[in-house]
Parts: sequence; C-alpha cells; structure tokens
Amino acid sequence: MSVLPRVVHRRRAHITALPLYYSGHLLKKLSYETEYKKFYAELRGEALFLYKDETQDTYTEKLNLLQMKSMQLASPYLMKMPTVFTLIMHTEEVHLKMDNPDTGEEWRGYILTMVQKEIPSQLQLLPGQMMLLRDALSQEKRRNTPQVKPPLPPRPPFLTAASSSFPPQDKSDADHSSPEQLPCFFNVTRQEAEQMLEENPECGGIILRPSTLTNNYAVTLRQVTPKGPVMKNYRLTCTKSGFLIQLETAVTVSSLSDVLQYFLEKTDYRLHPYTLCDTYNTRIEMTPPPECISITPRTPKRVPKAQVVPTVHSGTRPGEGEYVVPEEHHLNKRCG
Repeated sequence: MSVLPRVVHRRRAHITALPLYYSGHLLKKLSYETEYKKFYAELRGEALFLYKDETQDTYTEKLNLLQMKSMQLASPYLMKMPTVFTLIMHTEEVHLKMDNPDTGEEWRGYILTMVQKEIPSQLQLLPGQMMLLRDALSQEKRRNTPQVKPPLPPRPPFLTAASSSFPPQDKSDADHSSPEQLPCFFNVTRQEAEQMLEENPECGGIILRPSTLTNNYAVTLRQVTPKGPVMKNYRLTCTKSGFLIQLETAVTVSSLSDVLQYFLEKTDYRLHPYTLCDTYNTRIEMTPPPECISITPRTPKRVPKAQVVPTVHSGTRPGEGEYVVPEEHHLNKRCG
C-alpha cells in the first residue's frame, strides 16, 4: 500500500525542518561516474535533498549549496535539448541533467537565487514563474534574517542551576573531559533517547549519547513548537582540537561541556539537560502482619473476686463506731 503524498510531504518537512521552494525529477552523477542516476529532488532552504522516488520520506543524499563555488552550464537554453549544468563544490563536482529544458531553466534559477540571494539576470522564465521565484527569495531572506526576540521571562530555578552547573573548563582540562562526567550523558541509542525525552519531558530536553560511529557522539533534543514536540539529532565529530558540531555551518568547540553549553545558549536556555528525576510514591498500602503475630482482640482477663469470711459476733457489747445487727429476726421468732 502506497503512502499518501501529503503524509510523505509532512514527514519530509519534519525531517528537514526547511521550507520547500522547488521540486521535480532530475539526473545526477559525480565527475568520476559514467552514468547518471535518477532522483526526485527537493530544494529546501539552501540545500538540495535527493530521494530515490516520490514515496521515500527520508532523503538519500543532501547537497549543501552554500559549498558551491560556481555553476557551469554545459548546454544553453535551447528547445528540445536536455539541460546539463555542473555544480563546482569545494570537494567535488556534481553534474545535474534535466530532460526538459524548461524545467532545467527553473532549476538553474532557483539554485542560483538561493545561493546568491538575488535573482540572476537573463532567465528564460514566464511571468508567473518569476513571481513564484521572487516569493521564494523573500521567504528565504526572512528565514535568514535574525529576528528580534522578546525578552525572556525570569528563569525557573532548575534552569539557573543547570546553567551554573557547567562552568567553562580550562583549556588544560579540555582534552580530559569525559562524557560520564555530564549528568545528561546516557549510553543509549537514538530511539531510546527519543523515547526517554518523549515519556519524561519534565526531566529535561537534551541528551548526550554515543554515536553509531566509533569514538563520536550525538546530541538528541526535544523542542516544543507551535505544531507540537519535535525531535532533533546532531552529530559530534571528534577532532584534534575538540569536537565538531555538524551544522550547516560547522562549529568547533574544545570539550563536551562546551558542546552542551553551546546548545543551551542557542536555545536561549529554554531547554535544560536531561537528568533522572526522583520518584515518589502516591499510595499508602497496608502490609500483612507476620504469621506469628495474631491481630484478633484478646479476651479480657478475669480477676477472681475476694471471698470475705463472715464475722462471728460474740455476746459482748459493741463499742463505739461498730455496727450492731438489729434483733428483728429475734422478735419475729418470738411472735411466731
């Protein structure tokens, strides 16, 4: 069963987190390859994402157009002739081919516009196509324009504690930093890290974990957006001078603590490192008593009553303070 196109587009937008400007089929090969390979391409932001077909939601290759030094057009814009142009990158040359010359001219216009931030002259496009290209350029300029952010509210206590618990390390200690020293480091996979952040958002939003590559690390973030929580993963490459954060514009820091501090600053401290939260019980349960102890009420102990020996009266007259038994029974005896 094929996946609906809108579902695929939603997944691609979620993975790339970039606006879509142009898309279509094209052929691509490197300078040392002999045959072209067919891809479905999407121009998002300043990057070209290549997919095997229209139903694939995860891109196969990604070309960062900011690394392009120039573009060479192998065949001019002529009707009924395929368009072929070469992207001269810093490390390689990429050849792109479009069978439809009109489509090739659109690709050339969008790629040059996104790289140069201006519409190139002498484009063979229709007025409607030029209007769409100007709209894409305006959107890209707004995306790259630093926005004035409103003042942040007072930091909660846990954010203040998180930022103060990672002071900058001395350069002499940078090479000796260990991931186990960071409270948000966990030896988990990407799926496990995302599950931890999803199930326990109150514990934090940043996890440092090992990468699938040997001696490398990765950072998993959970960010709350107007459309809902979004999971993002960033790769950290170990270098001689420290760690390289693989972004569109790579950033080099000296230690893992600096990596964490960099992400805290870039998110305006709206995220804090993931730490294990203390758990508390919410119910009180009665435990059964030991078998050797009986909880049945005891029978009250009966105290025997004291037996009073009857007093034997003698014929003497009682003294003061003594009781005298009435002689009524003697009188009754006489009367009887």
